[in-house]
Amino acid sequence: MSGLIETPAQIWVAVVPVDMRRGLDGLSAIVQQNLRHSPCAGSAFIFRNRAGNRLRLLLWDGNGVWLCQRRLHQGSFVWPKAGDAVFSINQAQWQWLVAGVDWQRLSATAKAEWQV
Repeated sequence: MSGLIETPAQIWVAVVPVDMRRGLDGLSAIVQQNLRHSPCAGSAFIFRNRAGNRLRLLLWDGNGVWLCQRRLHQGSFVWPKAGDAVFSINQAQWQWLVAGVDWQRLSATAKAEWQV
């Protein structure tokens, strides 16, 4: 996230898919009611559609709200299968996620029998 958008302190992934027709107000309501966070706290919130080929990012930068979208033309984004409604990822995981790479495998630790 370079350029005009500030790098957020925390990046939260909403596990449950959302309707991509939702705009700023609809996604802010999900952040408050379902995820139990404040949409104006400076954190970024990532949502995906049911098919898994679109992401939406909601971010308050202190001046206003950013709503960004990314769509993959082939394949789908790797998404968690956690029981929680939301969880945090770091900057490196975010970069791999938006690139369409399996970011969960990249951050996994190697098994002891794999080491040389």
